[in-house]
Amino acid sequence: MRFAIALLAALPVWAGDVVVLASGFRMEADRIERGDGVVRLVIGEGSVELPAGLVKRIESESEPAPADSTPQKPLVRTDLAALIDEAADRYGVPAEILHSVAAVESGYDPQAVSPKGAVGVMQLMPSTASELGADPADPAENIDAGARYLRDLLLKYDGGLYRTLAAYNAGPGAVDRYHGVPPYRETLSYIEKVLQHYRRLAGRTRPTGR
Repeated sequence: MRFAIALLAALPVWAGDVVVLASGFRMEADRIERGDGVVRLVIGEGSVELPAGLVKRIESESEPAPADSTPQKPLVRTDLAALIDEAADRYGVPAEILHSVAAVESGYDPQAVSPKGAVGVMQLMPSTASELGADPADPAENIDAGARYLRDLLLKYDGGLYRTLAAYNAGPGAVDRYHGVPPYRETLSYIEKVLQHYRRLAGRTRPTGR
């Protein structure tokens, strides 16, 4: 803990700045700290960490945005829903499953960043997005990659929805190691939340395939 505090104190700090992501999205913070490969946004009493590769620039609130910056029109939920439906059709993944994962992972928020660094609507880890050749900060690429990843997991586990969702949350290594759903509290809770949403959308009492 003392080491972590010392490291935090050593990070360069910007007060009252704005982080501009590669996708054009802007995130305001009370304080911004930059470390080795990480940009930390302190907002109120909490904080989130972003991989430095996702950050295009840091602007001071007292400075105007560069003249060549073009305001990005925010994607509304209907736009995101259409991208999810298209990806579901493209990769043969049930749209109800893809929507349920998006809802539980990020609430359809393209700017969501988890404490572990997962990014966007489908909450892709930067390493996973890189393997899939996608920019996780770009909503269309994020959703496309998330759909492909779910498709691959469904194929790997012979359509078993429980194992697929467990692998999406905890990683395929954990599922393979336990020969099924790992006994992680977070993963079990995640699966149940996704399935509850799925049942509402699909009108089913219970999914098939473990």
